[in-house]
Amino acid sequence: MMYQRSYAESLESSPGECRERERRALDHALQLLEKARHDGVGSAAAAEALHFLCRLWKALIEDLISPENDLPDVLRGDLVSVGIWVLREADSIREEKSSNFRGLIEICSAIRNGLR
Repeated sequence: MMYQRSYAESLESSPGECRERERRALDHALQLLEKARHDGVGSAAAAEALHFLCRLWKALIEDLISPENDLPDVLRGDLVSVGIWVLREADSIREEKSSNFRGLIEICSAIRNGLR
């Protein structure tokens, strides 16, 4: 997975490179989510999108809660809260209790746009 190194280690090598990898990962998640929204809950596209999205956000959360992460505590906490919401919403879609791909797309777009 592209998030094997800690956020702090990545920033040491190149903050811009780290942000670009995060943007690319979120762009990929957004492409998958758009296809899943089009194909619908229960589709192969939905399963693929949700699997990728959950792996991505679990890695991001793990990095955010790491003591080596240099982001401000408030921002880290806010991003962890967003990540937990994403994971819960993805579970709801996977269980066919929701079809809120649009909400996931909006949140991931906002986070990606914040990386600029």
